[in-house]
Amino acid sequence: MARPTNFLSSGHWPTLFASFLYFDFCFAVWVLNGAMGPFIGESFGLSAAQKGFMVSVPILAGALMRFPLGVLAQYIGRKNAAMVEMGLIVAALTYGYFFVDSYDSVLAMGVLLGIAGASFGVALSLGSGWYPPRYKGLAMGLAGAGNSGTVLAVLFAPPLATLYGWQTVYGIAALTMLVPMSVMWQCAKEPPDREHQTLRQHLACLLEKDGWIFSLIYAVTFGGFIGLASFLPTYFHDQFGVSKVEAGQLTMLATLMGSVVRVLGGHLSDRVGGVRTLSAVLIGVAVSLLLCGWAGDSVWLATGLFMACFAALGAGNGAVFQLVPLRWPTTTAVAGSMIGEIGALGGGFVPNAMGLSKQYGGSYLWGFAAFALATVTMLLVLWRAQKRWTASWIDQGGKARTPLPAASRPGPATPVHAPVPHGPAVTAAGAPVGVVNAVPKTRPLASQPGAWR
Repeated sequence: MARPTNFLSSGHWPTLFASFLYFDFCFAVWVLNGAMGPFIGESFGLSAAQKGFMVSVPILAGALMRFPLGVLAQYIGRKNAAMVEMGLIVAALTYGYFFVDSYDSVLAMGVLLGIAGASFGVALSLGSGWYPPRYKGLAMGLAGAGNSGTVLAVLFAPPLATLYGWQTVYGIAALTMLVPMSVMWQCAKEPPDREHQTLRQHLACLLEKDGWIFSLIYAVTFGGFIGLASFLPTYFHDQFGVSKVEAGQLTMLATLMGSVVRVLGGHLSDRVGGVRTLSAVLIGVAVSLLLCGWAGDSVWLATGLFMACFAALGAGNGAVFQLVPLRWPTTTAVAGSMIGEIGALGGGFVPNAMGLSKQYGGSYLWGFAAFALATVTMLLVLWRAQKRWTASWIDQGGKARTPLPAASRPGPATPVHAPVPHGPAVTAAGAPVGVVNAVPKTRPLASQPGAWR
């Protein structure tokens, strides 16, 4: 395991902390309507399908906003993009406090809450941009642990809504956003891995097969996390008859597991490989989802199963983003935003599937079963793709490739021109060499510092 001092000294930890805090508060805002779902549903007498749709709107809106924010960050810088986004979030929450008073306005507010959901790619790229490849998984995991904002939302929103009314929670959240804005302004520094590229180069990852494979896998791991986290307060309240505050507390237990284990998932992927880690967690997700659907009337059994499911989902999120910066080392913000965008769209599937399953099937089981089937499908896709990946840009199991020591490299008189279909070259220190989304077609000369083992 990497020593904490070695890890922290290898990058700029104040930027990593600012990124975590930024993502944490944005995530809390993003899932506010889900955390207050029982209150909103009771206020307007919503059906199960309406509750599911209401919870899914912020998820879908945030997903669609991620890629544009990632592209903007490449032009104005990730720190500046984060500051602009947080300013817009404060304005959106202020609107919610003064004007949201009907189901239709709740849906409109859900679109505005999507602004907060766009923070993903910028936060992770900003936080990890100062760290070398061998620590990318851990840095990404620490920044991505900001999805613990779900815990803040489900822990504090229900009691505040009980005391002051759920509309007031929007106003309180607007004030809390001043904290990450201040820390970002004072502590964060733009990482040195930014490259000025054309819009066409930024968008190139949209056309790559690997980009879509990662996106679909992330639709299961992160989409499952955000979708379930948003719907669980409604699920616990309706399925087991617990109070609105207790439903939030039970959701907090499950989502906390996912947030903590995300860091471990990133670190474990650095050690044993992202592909190996992903394979294990996808199996765990599928099994735990089916067991959740068969949990019956036991609230404690269901809570324990959800904790296991969220632990697997969190580890999977960390594993995906150990691999992403290895595949796109100089355009991580754009690639990450695209993958995060499509992944979050998967989150919109979960609450809708649950609501429709309950309303038309009389049980939530079919919603769980549909999600488990999607998980198994993505596991098969991963197993098929990893053979090509390990032949080009990662080592066995999904670990970062290690450059040859200088003393063991062939001399200038023995050039090697072995073709490689994919795979970014790196320097001896592990830094990318002018790589953009288009991956080089040939291996660097053995006499150059990018020759692999």
